[in-house]
Amino acid sequence: MPRLLQRLVWLLLGLFTHGHAKAADNFIVGVGTHLLHSTGPVARPTLLMKEAGIVSARDDLFWSTVELEPKRLNFPLGWQRYLQALRDRQIGNMLILGYGNQWYERDAKPRSPFVRDAFANYVNFVSRRLRGQVDFYEIWNEWDLEDPTSDAFSRDYAALIKETSELLRSNDPNVRLIAGAVTTQGLQEGFADRLVEAGVMDDLDGLSLHPYVHCRKDHGGNTPESWIKWLSDISTRLDALARRPVPLYLTEMSWPSADEPCGVSETTQAAYLARGFFLARIHPAIQGMWWYDLYNDGRDPKEREHNFGLLDNDLNPKPAYTTLKAIAPYLSQYSYDPRHSVISDSLYQLRFAKGDEQVLVIWAVGQSRQVRIESSALLKGGARLVDTRQAGVGMRESENPWDCGEHYCTTVITASEFPKIISLGKANWLFTQ
Repeated sequence: MPRLLQRLVWLLLGLFTHGHAKAADNFIVGVGTHLLHSTGPVARPTLLMKEAGIVSARDDLFWSTVELEPKRLNFPLGWQRYLQALRDRQIGNMLILGYGNQWYERDAKPRSPFVRDAFANYVNFVSRRLRGQVDFYEIWNEWDLEDPTSDAFSRDYAALIKETSELLRSNDPNVRLIAGAVTTQGLQEGFADRLVEAGVMDDLDGLSLHPYVHCRKDHGGNTPESWIKWLSDISTRLDALARRPVPLYLTEMSWPSADEPCGVSETTQAAYLARGFFLARIHPAIQGMWWYDLYNDGRDPKEREHNFGLLDNDLNPKPAYTTLKAIAPYLSQYSYDPRHSVISDSLYQLRFAKGDEQVLVIWAVGQSRQVRIESSALLKGGARLVDTRQAGVGMRESENPWDCGEHYCTTVITASEFPKIISLGKANWLFTQ
């Protein structure tokens, strides 16, 4: 079987089955923020989110901030200020319930009855206070980070999920609930598998994952293409364990632009962002991806944790921000057409549509190459495209002219590591070679 056909079969059997169904407006373009606890202005960062096409912001509702003294709970005024700013920008929210509290076994996880009761009291207080104002609650963050291998550790978390979800659904029936925030190590050590086997999907709307691969050297390395193949294998396994489709929410994912062994350049970060988001968009299990995070957490170019952001520490756009701004409409407003898409080991050609409007997203892994595109639409002049290498330019007419015959038009595009989004007009079909 030719390699291209082999890869197409893999795609159809792997990515586009499992019984998942996802409409175009269901994919969530999100970002992690640290603004809920910020004392600084929130107008500019929320505007930058809005302008980038971000529709959901993820942040922490620290238990330790709500309960500064035992059994005396308060709702910080700053939290409401930020949540209102998001509403004013029509940006949704995902709020994390979690972390320990010094008054309950010195910040211990809620595993003992004593700490679980106190945690439930905090959840009850917050969810009543925010009834009708929250899109998603995420129950804890990276529980597995402390111990990804222990059966008892995962069982206790599954029990907490069940208790907390019942309380949240009672207080706020329309809120969506996710949990897990499973780290890369947790995915490798079977932590997510054990949660699914414990029946958490009976209590949740989806499982959240933090599948970072920036330090990965095996299985094809840290590229978006090797990442999505690994993630697809995980999705297939979780579906089998649950005996039903498991919706996945990638509530943290990114590549850091740090000058250190696991980092990439800012240019590569932007290319990986574009490819990573499009690959997440076409996977039927993945409901959304939250880039971690909105802005750099520091100024040291060699410190990994300082360089994950879309913006620098002064809120100036990095190439990744400009790239997300260019691609976000196609991620959230266009439907994916797998029937007219073709994926090989080194060439990705993804077809999307919005009504009659057709686009092709194309990129190459490794060496750039010339690709002939054919469209049944009558197209004139140069092919109109967004080149994410120059994302700030937006949709423009290229120097690649359409050559139209009796039944179709053709043009030749250079596919590179930066996706190009090519307008096909009102084409009814597409043939590529």
